[in-house]
Amino acid sequence: MSFKFKGIEHIQLAAPLQSEKQARQFFSELLEMEEIEKPETLKQNGGVWFRCGKQEIHIGIEKDFSPAKKAHPGLVVENINKLKDLLIQNNIKIIEDNRLPGYNRFYVNDPFGNRLEFLEKL
Repeated sequence: MSFKFKGIEHIQLAAPLQSEKQARQFFSELLEMEEIEKPETLKQNGGVWFRCGKQEIHIGIEKDFSPAKKAHPGLVVENINKLKDLLIQNNIKIIEDNRLPGYNRFYVNDPFGNRLEFLEKL
């Protein structure tokens, strides 16, 4: 019997202890992602979850945190230039990258140093 992948339900990024407020400011307030309430059984772990289209981004708390410098989620965006302008206005450093044919894309680091890729199909 074979199996078939249906998609990605969520990705998890790590963050340092006590960083939930910063995560909310960046992902919810700045990027306008909806915060999702964590199940009661997982609240004790800390962290915060957000909806990103049909998928979710989970910010998990790590005691010995180290940001993901190369590994990253690729987030599909509509009106990517408006997002870029918003990030620049909020002093978020944009890392331009035009090496993927057929896409407009760039990278930023979240408040914890994790790499995020934003892309829009041309």
